[in-house]
Amino acid sequence: MTWLSPAFPVGAFSYSHGIERAIHDGLVRDRATLADWLVDLMHHGSVWNDAVLFAAAFREPVAGEDVAALGRAMAGSSERYMETMLQGSAFAQAASHWTGGRIYAGDDLPYPVAVAKVAAENGIELETALAAYLHAVMSNLIQGAVRLVPLGQSQGVALMAALEASILEITASGSHSSLDDLGSSAIMSEIMAMQHETQYSRVFRS
Repeated sequence: MTWLSPAFPVGAFSYSHGIERAIHDGLVRDRATLADWLVDLMHHGSVWNDAVLFAAAFREPVAGEDVAALGRAMAGSSERYMETMLQGSAFAQAASHWTGGRIYAGDDLPYPVAVAKVAAENGIELETALAAYLHAVMSNLIQGAVRLVPLGQSQGVALMAALEASILEITASGSHSSLDDLGSSAIMSEIMAMQHETQYSRVFRS
């Protein structure tokens, strides 16, 4: 709960995962369109891939795969790369209090990989850790949209409640996934992330 709380110093509040551009272009304009966008990210897009990478990184000592390198390669744009890598680095440094001072220096861990490694090292169950990670990601994106659409806080909370079933579904399937399950068809989300890079007026870094 501490690692994935808004107060943990990873700078998650700075990133919208391209949603700022989607709001700018009118693709996300209310609670319903935001819900559709987030569900697509979880089931068919980058958040699903994060869940797969999370599970693989959690099991990495057994799997023997270089999950971090794969996670870096799968960032679809410059801002997506910056988002996952800077948060991963900040998380690894802040979580050193739980890793005996180890910061995974030089490992260049994407955010889901960093969280998974620390969770595994501290004996937290995979499904518990992944559910908390997905909840934090969705909560952060909703809070960004609450400011940008704008939506009221009550609508943001209602949407968080509505997404619980999807979060639990992706937690269950992601926990039993393999790297062969990686893949995204949320093309518009990737395009929005790319276009955000050149957006003149913006609040978020991605």
